[in-house]
Formats: sequence, structure tokens, C-alpha cells
Amino acid sequence: MSINYKIWTVCMIKKGNKVLLLDRQHDHFKGYIPPGGKVDFPESIVESAKREVKEETGLEVNDLEFKGLYEYVNPVAEDRFMIFNYLAEDFKGELLEDGPEGKACWVDIDEAYELPMQDSVRRRFPLFFEKGSFEIHVEWDHEKNKEGEVTIRKT
Repeated sequence: MSINYKIWTVCMIKKGNKVLLLDRQHDHFKGYIPPGGKVDFPESIVESAKREVKEETGLEVNDLEFKGLYEYVNPVAEDRFMIFNYLAEDFKGELLEDGPEGKACWVDIDEAYELPMQDSVRRRFPLFFEKGSFEIHVEWDHEKNKEGEVTIRKT
């Protein structure tokens, strides 16, 4: 068996009671999302998170707090997508006017729940602000081409 691994990062940036979200309106991943993206080999996962934030927002983040792992597993296609999630409250720089993944905007955390988001982002959004970490395991239903069983663990 040869499993295909893909590794991504997400970094929620928090300032007081607000978070920085990107209003992504292209391809099939539309909605408000935190900055993030693919980990380039051989960079570290944390360095990838910092790079993605810089590329997508213009901000430099420091002191990232690991919040959890979100993964999709497709046993039929032998795919495993792993998304490492971080929270940052230490940052500097100026926001890009028009970033490559969408316009960056500061949103009140309570109001963010009303924004359009991908299901995967909505599912983990509140977990960024809780103590501890999380693991979300999603088994992909290959035949139906949609999420199957979802398991959420908090530590």
C-alpha cells in the first residue's frame, strides 16, 4: 500500500476579540477562512504556517500555539490530508490590500459564526479559542464524494 500524504497549515490570527479572516471567493473553496496552505518540502510545518501567513496577509507571526490536527482520510484512494492548526496573537506588519487568497479583514469572533465558511473551517473555528488542543478525523466517502464519519477529540 502506498499512501499519498498531503500536509497543510492554518494559522488563526487573533487580536483582542477579533480574528483575521480571508474572504476567499475563488474555486470551490469559497467562504471566510484563516490564512494557510500547503507545506513545501523540506520546510518545517511551523515555518510553512509563518510563510503562508506572510504571503496571504503581509503579516509576520511569532509564537504560534499548536491548536490541533484536522485530517481527511480516503481509504479507497489511499489519501491522507493533514492540516496542522495554529493560533497566533503576536504579529507585526501591514495587511496586504488585496492578498492572493482573498481580502483580509478583522472580524469579531462572535460575528464570524454568521459568515459563510467551509464546513471544515466552521467545525474547528470555536476550537481555536478553547484551552487544549483538538484532533478531527474525517473519513471521506469515496463513492458519494463527500464527508463520511467525523470524529472530534479534545485534549
